Amino acid sequence: MADTKIFAGPRVRRIRTSLDLTQTAMAQQLDISPSYLNLIERNQRPLTAQLVLKLVATYQVAPEDLQPTGEGGSVPALREVFADPLLSSELPGPGELLELSDGAPNAALGIVKLYRAYREQQERLSDLSRLMGEGGELSQPSVTQLPVDAVRSVFESTVWSFPSLERAAERITAALGDNQGKMAALYTLLRADHGLAVQVLPVETMPVWKKRLDRHSGRLFISERLPREERAEVLAQELVLRRESEALDEEIELLKIEGDEAKRLARMELARYTALCVLMPYNKFLQTAERLKYDPLLLATRFETGFSQVAERLVSLQDKSSGRRAGLPFFAMQIDQGGNLLRRIGAKGFPVARFGGNCPKLGIHAAFAKPDEIISERVVGEDSTVYLTLSKTIDGPHEGAGDRPRRTAVLLGIEDVQAKQRLAAAKEGTAKRVSPSERFDSENVAHTRYLPDPVQVAPLAIGPSCRLCERTDCVARSAPPITRPLGLDDLVQGFGAYGLT
Repeated sequence: MADTKIFAGPRVRRIRTSLDLTQTAMAQQLDISPSYLNLIERNQRPLTAQLVLKLVATYQVAPEDLQPTGEGGSVPALREVFADPLLSSELPGPGELLELSDGAPNAALGIVKLYRAYREQQERLSDLSRLMGEGGELSQPSVTQLPVDAVRSVFESTVWSFPSLERAAERITAALGDNQGKMAALYTLLRADHGLAVQVLPVETMPVWKKRLDRHSGRLFISERLPREERAEVLAQELVLRRESEALDEEIELLKIEGDEAKRLARMELARYTALCVLMPYNKFLQTAERLKYDPLLLATRFETGFSQVAERLVSLQDKSSGRRAGLPFFAMQIDQGGNLLRRIGAKGFPVARFGGNCPKLGIHAAFAKPDEIISERVVGEDSTVYLTLSKTIDGPHEGAGDRPRRTAVLLGIEDVQAKQRLAAAKEGTAKRVSPSERFDSENVAHTRYLPDPVQVAPLAIGPSCRLCERTDCVARSAPPITRPLGLDDLVQGFGAYGLT
């Protein structure tokens, strides 16, 4: 034992403090000087064999209790704490962990408990963010929503397909007939059945309105700012409001929308939905979409509509009543140049929890730099789901001299299950081929042909939104995730705002 150096300063200190002794009193009992005892407690001097025997005889401790083992603060538990990515730049060596565990066992145990509490809280926040994304309800009363937010929330979580309104649109389509052009037929039906004359007014008369109804004179005024396809939508919407008011009211009741203002907003949105059904009849539009491989630009040309109108109509092709076939399960969203959300709809409800739509890396944000061009790309979410996305800007009302153009962007998306299967097979090192029975319909989308093989060029990694995304390799982050602490220090700085990573 004389040849073995035992540095047990923290253990000697614990013996002394447990007996409520001062260093001077303990030094007297051990026949050593107080300064020498101070050096021992600070691990600057080892215990001699003679002093170990004196400690055992004086304070009835076992010799092995003076040997550092690292069990006090659990070195493996401390190693787990410092293995967290948040502390990866602060990883201590084995000697430091042992010193921490034996030198300050209570503090070490406190660190372990605090870390475990942090992990539990992180899991709770992840569950909360997932619940928020899935539209779940919390046990506490929710904050009262504004009418527009309440309506948007309902439509985001609802399958964007209303069979009763499809039937209503068919009745209007039948009344329009097939003998005239679309615009002429709309004008004629409004005049013949409802005594409503349509007049296009100059911008100086209607600078900010796209339509105004004069009930006394029986005239519907439309702004000359509106493009032709939007004029047709306004006329069809007026027919819906006049001829299918009961169908709209019944659908609002089924959606359980509360509040007069919210009901009015929902009524206008459903009237717009039905108007698009009139302009693009279900069966004809679905058959044409399949022949054209869901090319939105060709569909817009064929039906004399715009990209955003076609995108919304593609989402709504989910009516399986009366033996109808459903189209592909698309979803769509629309934002303005400031990134403000205008609309989110989905064939199965908008996939907020998985797709999110607020990632700054999505093509819908890049579309503003490439107006009139469709940006097609594959993206992959945090859950490894692959999506095919088509993004394009939409011009607003025609502007005059000195006006800044109003432009929005629309994203049309769909899950690419086949790409996900190919990536999974490549990761597993197998040469799996997707059989015809597994063939996913996204291959029938025309723009898929212009995308690279997902195995050769990986899909763009995205997240639901910066505050809910836990990717650590993103340089586009604008906010930290709510499920993790910031972890800022003076030695490491990220590319995001305020140095966030």
